[in-house]
Amino acid sequence: MKYIIAIIKPHKLDEVREALAGLGVSGMTVSEVKGFGRQKGQTEVYRGAEYTTNMIPKIKIEVACSSDAAASVVEAIQAAAETGSIGDGKIFELDLVGATRIRTGETDASAL
Repeated sequence: MKYIIAIIKPHKLDEVREALAGLGVSGMTVSEVKGFGRQKGQTEVYRGAEYTTNMIPKIKIEVACSSDAAASVVEAIQAAAETGSIGDGKIFELDLVGATRIRTGETDASAL
């Protein structure tokens, strides 16, 4: 199993969600976060307004999936989130040791 974490621009969330739904991803966690990368919080355009800040608003998406599906999930996120501009974000892929569905007690892949 794999745990995919993606940091994307906020306005790309719906496109990424639709791309993952098209792959059959059954769930994800979405958080509003702030941070900076190589651009060090330089000038950014957000919802049509240009501003300078040291922390840029981003969206963090977390998805647990099978190891077989991980490459497709990463590709779908990258294709849907890309704008070609600085600050498009990052995707991290981690090994997921285990998962348990609280309601039923199912574990590992059946819990996803």
